[in-house]
Amino acid sequence: MFPNYVWNRPTTEAVIYLTFDDGPTPEITNWTLNQLKKYHAKATFFCIGNNVEKHPEIFQDILNDGHTIGNHTHNHLKGWKTLTIDYLKNVTQAASIMESLGCKTNLFRPPYGRIKPSQANQLIASGYHIIMWDVLTVDWDKTVSPEKCLINAIDNIEKGSIIVFHDSVKASKNMMEVLPKVLEYYAKKGFVFKSLKFTDTV
Repeated sequence: MFPNYVWNRPTTEAVIYLTFDDGPTPEITNWTLNQLKKYHAKATFFCIGNNVEKHPEIFQDILNDGHTIGNHTHNHLKGWKTLTIDYLKNVTQAASIMESLGCKTNLFRPPYGRIKPSQANQLIASGYHIIMWDVLTVDWDKTVSPEKCLINAIDNIEKGSIIVFHDSVKASKNMMEVLPKVLEYYAKKGFVFKSLKFTDTV
């Protein structure tokens, strides 16, 4: 289903692709970066353009640490409820801000994982890779306990999995408890944590 989207990166190597949506967020994103440093882990941050605009210094911290950036729209739009022309303009707005800070990305993740085929097709035609996931921690849901978030990760991660966390205020309680455990658990198993990269450009 949706073969033009990237759900994982099949491999025989012990590699995990950590991704973080909705940042950059004061304190939370920097805490996340510090955790990743402890395990020499690289990740992909799908940033909201409006947050990048408000917190360019944190965005720069992500880049300085060698992580990969992805576009997550400017205002965290719901694709299903947004006209395609407006959606694409919002993506372009976010891209312009990121490019003004020295970052050009060809990765895109739709907020809520919801995007119309017309929106996705035009983004793909313009050079973007639509990045989804095969492991969702559900860290943003306050009815889900940290223990359940950890189970969501541990029970589903495989070699080449793309796992979703959020460096946002809403998800911070669960994410900040679960991320260190995921890093420790899989590092002990010999896994490495890499960022998502595609050699072609937008």
